[in-house]
Amino acid sequence: MIFTPTLSADAALSKAPDYAAWVKAAREHDARSGMQSWRDADESDHYDYKAIRARLEKLRGLSAAGDVKGLLFVLNEGIHGNIDGMGHERLYQKARFGTKKLIEDYIAEIVSALGRIAASRAIPLEEKRDFFRRAQHCYGRSALLLSGSGSFLFFHIGVVKALWTEGVLPSILAGSSGGSIVASMICTRKDSEIAPFLESDRLARAERDPELRRLAPDEVRARLTELIPDLTFQEAYEISGRHLNVSVAPAQKHQNGRLLNAITSPNVLIHEAVLASCAVPGVFPPVTLMARDDKGRRVPYQPDRRWVDGSVTHDIPTKRLERLYGVNHHIVSQANPLALPFATDTRKQMAPLEAIQHASMATFKAWLNANMVIFQKPLEMVPPLNSLANMARLVINQEYTGDINIIRPPKFWSPTKILSDLAQQDIDELIDIGQRTAWPKIEMVRTQTAISRALDAILAKIDKAGDDGPGHRSAALKKAVR
Repeated sequence: MIFTPTLSADAALSKAPDYAAWVKAAREHDARSGMQSWRDADESDHYDYKAIRARLEKLRGLSAAGDVKGLLFVLNEGIHGNIDGMGHERLYQKARFGTKKLIEDYIAEIVSALGRIAASRAIPLEEKRDFFRRAQHCYGRSALLLSGSGSFLFFHIGVVKALWTEGVLPSILAGSSGGSIVASMICTRKDSEIAPFLESDRLARAERDPELRRLAPDEVRARLTELIPDLTFQEAYEISGRHLNVSVAPAQKHQNGRLLNAITSPNVLIHEAVLASCAVPGVFPPVTLMARDDKGRRVPYQPDRRWVDGSVTHDIPTKRLERLYGVNHHIVSQANPLALPFATDTRKQMAPLEAIQHASMATFKAWLNANMVIFQKPLEMVPPLNSLANMARLVINQEYTGDINIIRPPKFWSPTKILSDLAQQDIDELIDIGQRTAWPKIEMVRTQTAISRALDAILAKIDKAGDDGPGHRSAALKKAVR
């Protein structure tokens, strides 16, 4: 008999005080609903379970025999995230917790085999390095992308907290506007220093007016100074080992948006980059980027250019991350109030109403683009209106989702809060919502990033062993993007 989810089962999940309690409730739900039996069975039409089972047994046999070179030969055939269809989204929509046990076992066995190869003395270091680099190139990498958000950036804090606590936070982070603040807080610190910056009492202002008030530019700058150290992108990478990416958009015409990071702009100072990414047009003034020169002095970076809110052009810079780092798996935390109407989790099976809304939004986009072409000449005669129309088109034509989407649930918030100094109660609520929205996605993240995380960790050790002196991180950075 198929179990129909009850209100009490859903209530247990929604009221769980932490992830461990949520997991317990989710497992109990799956046991009662029959989904645990679905997880335990290999069979499904959505992937080639027979091929995966055969590959798993072969890897287990080689590991049991201690045949490391045999493991190397088998894995040299290729490591792919969606091999035999095991990355199909429907496989992650059945159970509340996890997916097919066969898939989880197979990925765990690959991670174990990679560890055996890395630890083996029978394989020369250069051969290992070559194998792991090719494996990483074939498999690809994962990144966490934090959308523009205004004051709703605390939703991102909750998402990051959930992923970081479970040890599945990617080493590549990208952020625009409010998302750039959160990404920068994480990527400028060692792991041991991160925890306090994920707590609401550290993030809320100790002194604030009792009345809700809009943040002024000077207040934003001062607050960023409290949260983000005075570091360049390269210096931040040297400290954290994480790749920080900040989106900025040009204030002038005929310029392109940029993705600032330790590869494209290593000497740019993060503080000004984030300030620019948060400079909402018409609300905050454009920002000149700053850099540290060869003598350690703060100097303007491209002084003839000004930059504004990165979410205007590249809220979710997937293509640029693909080109720079080989990222082919995007985890998106979406809290942008302007983007939420266009952000639907197309990776999940949509209800009929959701499908209608998705189709209606696609039709609206096509209609708006067509009208922009028709009225282009008249709009050019009214520059302010033309500028607003172009910005609207940039906003709606972007892609706002990725492979795994953690989207802020629809709930009315007063527009006055979007760029305001939030009260402690609002901050606590947004962090809590971020965590709870992330919890149902954590096992999907864990499963789909396990191999890439293992490859990153192994290559970091190999690079450290092969590089002498204090500059090994810089050398590793160059190798990380080959």
